[in-house]
Amino acid sequence: MFGRRAKRHIEIDPDEVFLDSRNLPAFDRHQLEGRIERPITRMSALSVAFFFFFILAAFGARVGFLQIAKGAEYTAWSEENRLRHTPIFPNRGVIFDRNGTELAWNIPGISDADFSERRYADGAGLSHVLGYVSYPARDKNGFYYQVEVLGKDGVESYYDASLRGRVGTRIVETDALQEVKSSSVIHPPEDGENMTLTIDLRIQGALTRSMQTLSEARGFAGGAGILMDVENGEIIALANIPEFDSNVMTAGESKETVAEYLANPGTPFLNRAVAGLYTPGSIVKPFMAVAILNEGIMTPEKKVESTGEIRVANPYSPGDYSVFTDWRAHGWVDMRRAIAVSSNVYFYIGGGGFGGIKGLGISNIEKYMRLFGFGERSGIDLFGEKQGIIPNPEWKEKTFEGDIWRLGDTYNTAIGQYGFQVTPISVVRGVAAIANGGTLVTPHIVSDPRVVRSSIEIDEIPDEYFQVAREGMRQSVTEGIAGGLRLPYLEVAGKTGTAEIGSRKQFVNSWITGFFPYDKPRYAFAIVMERGPRENLTGAVFAMRSLLEWMHKETPEYFK
Repeated sequence: MFGRRAKRHIEIDPDEVFLDSRNLPAFDRHQLEGRIERPITRMSALSVAFFFFFILAAFGARVGFLQIAKGAEYTAWSEENRLRHTPIFPNRGVIFDRNGTELAWNIPGISDADFSERRYADGAGLSHVLGYVSYPARDKNGFYYQVEVLGKDGVESYYDASLRGRVGTRIVETDALQEVKSSSVIHPPEDGENMTLTIDLRIQGALTRSMQTLSEARGFAGGAGILMDVENGEIIALANIPEFDSNVMTAGESKETVAEYLANPGTPFLNRAVAGLYTPGSIVKPFMAVAILNEGIMTPEKKVESTGEIRVANPYSPGDYSVFTDWRAHGWVDMRRAIAVSSNVYFYIGGGGFGGIKGLGISNIEKYMRLFGFGERSGIDLFGEKQGIIPNPEWKEKTFEGDIWRLGDTYNTAIGQYGFQVTPISVVRGVAAIANGGTLVTPHIVSDPRVVRSSIEIDEIPDEYFQVAREGMRQSVTEGIAGGLRLPYLEVAGKTGTAEIGSRKQFVNSWITGFFPYDKPRYAFAIVMERGPRENLTGAVFAMRSLLEWMHKETPEYFK
């Protein structure tokens, strides 16, 4: 028993037992079940240490670059962040009428803003004369990206550089919480230049009201009217209907009203007086008369019979005739009478020839109409002026795809129809040239003695021919179709015109042009009432008479 070797008992840990593949437990390997933990290898530890060392080195290098290489620069930037430059807004120039009445001025009152609010005279029909402005604009952080009050139309736009002045600069010191610690002015602002217009606010308002009254009563879609000094081109009144409100456009708050303006078929943003193009109709006849005289086509006393039409043989169809009608049979008329009663037949013959009378021809018609300023811009100090159209063979060929010019085109051009297009400002300028004896003045809105206004002398036409046209226009008032301007207290010379428009000629544009006083002309006028019903018999003459009656009571000094 003692000789027998004692038996060793070794305890076996269950983890050391290899599992039989047929008795594997259901370990979820993706949840790390059944996996034996291993210590981190030396290579892994070195990789992590190297990674953190690289990050630390890069950070240190960047800190060194910012503090050493760029330290001075960023220090300056830091100072700049404390010092903010802000604009100091000047006062925009005040605009006055010729009598010193304020038309556009500035008031404080815009909340959370450093600039004054622009205000305009209400109800005087001045929107297209004055225009409007846009205010300085800021981003969401309160920084100005537009630092000036900018003119957007009319005088505000044309003379913007003078009216706006110069924005100043203030430097403001703030702390980290953006609290202002101190401020000082670097550049003081310079206020804009005040301006005096040639416009008379009283007459401007009266002309606008007379046109509006007529438009509402007789169904005209719009209109434009101008009163101008024939000696120096000063515009006393320049009215447009419909129009926009300068105060609304400047404030920019009533988006509904602006949307109504844009949707209005009457185009209230169109300055009809300088940018509206209209068929002139019979208002061209005094100019045609001067041309006929100067070319020796007919004398003032030469009489032509108007039976109500002329018939011209059709060269392309033997036995057929082209008929060109007058608005009525006038009988025998000389030049003055032809202007007074507005005879189409007389000016058909004078313009295109008939029955042994040669006629001007289209080349001369264009030549003389351009001498009177038609087909070009007048040079008025407002943006957007159109130059108009005088039809000629080249224009027709281009417009109607190669179609040739015919005698009938000359006839119709001679009475202001066909493709003839004029602006009211060009008409009043041309009428002024007849009134003053042949000087084309430059129309202007702003009165500035420092500006020399140019004028063009029509030297090739003697004054006696202008006088015939003036006498015909006066006769039109005393015994012709402009009789609505016959007044006991003022001698007026005038010429009406009616242009048919629309696909069926169902609408008309109604014109009245002229000047006063007749014996010593001082003021020329032109009014066009746009797109009225053809059957209406009350036109632009009514609007001009209403204005003259008002002026007789309120501004009689213009009649002296």
